[in-house]
Amino acid sequence: MEWDWQFTVEILPLLAEGVKITILATVCGTILALLLGLIWAVGRRSKNRYLRLSVIGFTDFIRGTPLLVQLYFLFFVLPDIGIMLSPFVAGVIGLGLHYSTYIAEVYRTGIDNIPRGQWEAARAVNATSSQTWVHIILPQAIPPMIPTLANYFIAMFKETPLLSAITVVELMTTARTAANFSYRYLEPITLVGVFFLVISIIAALALRKLEWRLNPNKSKA
Repeated sequence: MEWDWQFTVEILPLLAEGVKITILATVCGTILALLLGLIWAVGRRSKNRYLRLSVIGFTDFIRGTPLLVQLYFLFFVLPDIGIMLSPFVAGVIGLGLHYSTYIAEVYRTGIDNIPRGQWEAARAVNATSSQTWVHIILPQAIPPMIPTLANYFIAMFKETPLLSAITVVELMTTARTAANFSYRYLEPITLVGVFFLVISIIAALALRKLEWRLNPNKSKA
């Protein structure tokens, strides 16, 4: 099968709309994952044994089950108990919840690397728990986490085609629709790969620049 440039031009606007949904789902999922991940990380450090064990059990369960199964549960099972979610919302929650459990481990490692003296200094100046976290611990812990968090951000972006399983009209769904309608798969599926590759490279470069800004003393080699 030869490449059809006319067909390529015709489907580009459709694929561009799919790209918008894909990027939006990734950004929303990342924000949710960052917030939930911090909650899980702090919960694992709780002095309350039941809370700590509950968080550990929940995060292990989420990490131990496939993202696709979790998406199906959110979209197809929850309505049976009266919780109706739109495909996009279910997809964002699924992505965010799934990756939050991995990001929690990144947070935990970064927090554990903070010297004990920083915690003692916070207590010495009578800083509250929230002040200690917001003004002392997290500003030091987060910059070294950026490379790993960036990897999870890009990994989440590459997982968005799974959202097509719950009828989210993202990039892959749009490409498959165009292919099924025209019986031409070469152009749309190839373009999907190109879009993912280009956006992943751009995102990686942008995140690396952010890392350099947050770590000015780090070598840029």
